[in-house]
Amino acid sequence: MSLINEYRATEEAIKELQDRLKNMSQDDKLQKELEFEGKLRALMGEYQKSLRDIIAMLDPEARSSKSLRPAKTTATKRARKVKQYKNPNTGDVIETKGGNHKTLKEWKAKWGSDVVESWVTLLD
Repeated sequence: MSLINEYRATEEAIKELQDRLKNMSQDDKLQKELEFEGKLRALMGEYQKSLRDIIAMLDPEARSSKSLRPAKTTATKRARKVKQYKNPNTGDVIETKGGNHKTLKEWKAKWGSDVVESWVTLLD
């Protein structure tokens, strides 16, 4: 998009948002909500109460239900399963948890990864 087109599109979007804001500011429902919010914040300030204090007063179970939840456990890596590769050509057997095994790499280079992966058996 050229710079002038982007400018005009942005200008148009600003005009639309200004119109929307003007319409919203004339809405009676919004005026009542803003008035309520102002009075509530003034009352909270007068009694030195926070939003959490108000929620705790209005819904005491909300706080207790959060405390009953189990604490988040730190994410740990999933243990890898032991794989056993049996080479049908030589009869050799390798047991490994990862793919960074010297002999396994040699087999994959010689016979191909797909073929070697067909030799795998998962051990528990």
